[in-house]
Amino acid sequence: MPPVTEQHPQEAAIAFGANLEDPIAAISKAQELLSHTLGLKPILSSSVWLTEPVGGPAGQNYYHNKVSLFASTLPPKKLLRVLLETESSLGRVRDIRWGPRVIDLDLIYLDQLILKDTDCTLPHPRMAERAFVLYPLLELRPNWRHPILHKTVTELIELLEPNGPQIKKL
Repeated sequence: MPPVTEQHPQEAAIAFGANLEDPIAAISKAQELLSHTLGLKPILSSSVWLTEPVGGPAGQNYYHNKVSLFASTLPPKKLLRVLLETESSLGRVRDIRWGPRVIDLDLIYLDQLILKDTDCTLPHPRMAERAFVLYPLLELRPNWRHPILHKTVTELIELLEPNGPQIKKL
């Protein structure tokens, strides 16, 4: 595979989620900020999906989720840092694991890169369990193959728990 350059970017899948204040506005603003980031170029975005909260404190609002694809010339840790800085600029406070949030940005994959260290794991270690990632990704890349599990997005959806969290397209 050629090195990542302006001529050879990698495809980055980024998941957006929000369930506080105005989730649609927060997701749109995050998308806009990332679209104007040097080293990222938007490719495609899924619909927004409404998802029952998974984990965290009881009584949370449903989440609004989507996935967007970007052409990225950023190394994985730099891209992750950009996501965290974008969250922070939009008012994200990390206090309760899986708690309510104004915005959440997750790097789901970077082409077929496999990376595992304390700061960044790719593909995202829980993506295959998360309907709120897989259903939006299905709209964009149904045949993308998980480089560790060797299953497509379509096949991963078939493995989801049938009685898992509720999800519907808005």
